[in-house]
Amino acid sequence: MKAPILFVICILSVLQFSCSNKHKGSTANDKPIKISDQGVNIAYSDSGKGDTTLLFVHGWGLNRSYWSNQANYFNKKYRVITIDLPGFGQSGKNRAVWNTEAYGRDVDTVISQLHLKNVVLIGHSMAGDIVLQAAVNAPDKVIGLVGVDNFKNMGHIATPQEKKEYTVTINEMKHHFKQVATQWFNQNLFYKTTADSIKMRILNDITKADSLIATACIQDDNFDETKQLISSKKKLYLINSDYTSTDTTGLKTNHIPYQVFYIHSTGHFPMVEKPKEFNTALSDILTKL
Repeated sequence: MKAPILFVICILSVLQFSCSNKHKGSTANDKPIKISDQGVNIAYSDSGKGDTTLLFVHGWGLNRSYWSNQANYFNKKYRVITIDLPGFGQSGKNRAVWNTEAYGRDVDTVISQLHLKNVVLIGHSMAGDIVLQAAVNAPDKVIGLVGVDNFKNMGHIATPQEKKEYTVTINEMKHHFKQVATQWFNQNLFYKTTADSIKMRILNDITKADSLIATACIQDDNFDETKQLISSKKKLYLINSDYTSTDTTGLKTNHIPYQVFYIHSTGHFPMVEKPKEFNTALSDILTKL
């Protein structure tokens, strides 16, 4: 995944779910459908009903509980699906491949097995590439694409030095996962206003993640964001924090339609740091769709 490379490199410069499947949507059967992608269980929550479905996908090391505020807010008007990506939360871990293609297929499996239509995909952090891949795979079912604090430097080509530093960081993570991951988040992904309770929650989930899977997720798989954004033929909506800048040069150069909504004074997790503002931004996007 291209986005995580830059994510790792940025962090290197300074060193460098428990939500159960209890929400049975009013559109769901009394007994929830068991979703499986090639034998790997995908845990999910399903609530609300409507002609449009919002499918939320969490970022690196997290789980579907990070969308609970959005689910409660939007399920009054839309069908809302939140999932645990395989390898995290309550989903299965019984496979060996953890790249964008595999995760994109997981999202498509959810769409297919739940018979979803008019789907708006919302992906946080690492999941930006994942929902993009899923949108390319299912153009007839996906009507909208929303990234959350990602695609901040689309089109950037890593230099040889950056690639070298990336490799060093990955190796460090393989041997000292909790230490490196904790430093990543404390020094780069939290803002000065991020509540201690949110920091503790995130670090607790991150450090309990399967280190082999978590490390595999952020290794470069040569995912071409530019090519796939063009192929998707969809406008890219971004809800980004402004604690780091969003460079839209690559989007403009490649004539990719986009719109950025900024959430001010939060870290990497605007949906939990400022849920009211986040929900307002997403509502604005949905009216445009």
